[in-house]
Amino acid sequence: MTSASRELLAPRTDVWALVAEPYNLPDWWRAYTGVVPDRRGLAPGARWKVVRRRKPGLLAKAGSEGLIVVTRVVEGTELGFQDVGEGTEATLELASQGPDLTLATISVSAPWWRLYVEGVRNLPRDSLGNLYDLCQTAAAL
Repeated sequence: MTSASRELLAPRTDVWALVAEPYNLPDWWRAYTGVVPDRRGLAPGARWKVVRRRKPGLLAKAGSEGLIVVTRVVEGTELGFQDVGEGTEATLELASQGPDLTLATISVSAPWWRLYVEGVRNLPRDSLGNLYDLCQTAAAL
């Protein structure tokens, strides 16, 4: 398991509004370039088709399609999902740090070889960087 935390320059409600929209997932989650959510949207058990940014395995090609299942939704504070093909699980937790600050923590569980050989261990930090940039851009508007 690997995790990272970062303070975001936005209220928790604004950060949640961004991550709760399924089509925004590729904007902040570095592993995917596209998503097609099912009719349930953001709900436990929802199944979303994704297009992967990197190779999902030693023999697969970048840009391959996959499936994620939403495993946990706590309105405004927590989102969890599992990438079925890669055997990884991710959780995003949000906590208010004041009126305009949010502490975001991303944890990823994966087989050791995905973490170290395929570089999945950097996914929480990189995805939080994307989320930070998106919140910073929204704050500037």
